[in-house]
Amino acid sequence: MTLRKIATGLVMVAVLAVAAFLYVTAPERLPAEVWASAGAPDLANGERIFHAGGCSSCHAAPGAPDDRKTVLSGGLALKSPFGTFHVPNISPDETAGIGAWTLAEFGDAMKRGTGRDGEHLYPSFPYASYSRMTVQDIADLYAYLGTLPKSADVAPEHDLPFPFNVRLSLGGWKRLYLDEAPRVTLSDADEKVRHGQYLVEGPGHCGECHTPRDILGGLKTDQWLAGAPNPEGGEGRVPNITPREGGFGGWSEGDIASYLETGFTPEFDSVGGAMVAVQKNLAALPAADREAIAAYLKAIPAR
Repeated sequence: MTLRKIATGLVMVAVLAVAAFLYVTAPERLPAEVWASAGAPDLANGERIFHAGGCSSCHAAPGAPDDRKTVLSGGLALKSPFGTFHVPNISPDETAGIGAWTLAEFGDAMKRGTGRDGEHLYPSFPYASYSRMTVQDIADLYAYLGTLPKSADVAPEHDLPFPFNVRLSLGGWKRLYLDEAPRVTLSDADEKVRHGQYLVEGPGHCGECHTPRDILGGLKTDQWLAGAPNPEGGEGRVPNITPREGGFGGWSEGDIASYLETGFTPEFDSVGGAMVAVQKNLAALPAADREAIAAYLKAIPAR
């Protein structure tokens, strides 16, 4: 009788532990009033955020010419140590894309990594950075995306081995890594640097490539922007862009801003690799945005 009671107790403890885990790691949505508080959409600002986030670099069809970069049909394969992720269609098509999504559904994907059907989204979609975006910027981006061409293309499913194909585990990952706090503390930063911090740490999601990751795929924030291996496992290395030798240490703010606009370094070398698309997106921003990004990159700790 005692053994039966012990066994029953252990089963109850296990059930309660599983229930607690599911509750703590369940996908989250922001309160509806958060999205209802957004003002009338500003399409010009939405387009600016579109370029700051480099949306076309991932969501346009692979190899799409410049005049097709706003057709966000998806399909790009992103290789990683966890498997291959296929970028989805986010065009305003009501079936293949996100045309039937509400602002709240889109916003919860951006800031909480929660899909339309309440599922965890994989952090290959960089919501760990987008979580820092303002509600209004997300609302403006959502409205701008609705003006772009529709595409009926359906991207392939992700190709992930077990256990990475189990989305349930992402709840624990979010508990560890999903945070709206600034990546670095800049106590004496002026408004220009703060603006650059927002662009780099939020919509620009620069750290997703320029910061090394730990074994679980989370960013090592003590090495913020200090360079990282090629995220797709190929040759080459994503460079250090902190203000140290080997990074941006010998560059002025003007050098960095010019590089982001023109693609040319102070030594008259040109941008290469995956940064080509990033630079094209940043060149479409107002000069004040590029200058703010440069000011922030000179203000952060050298790594």
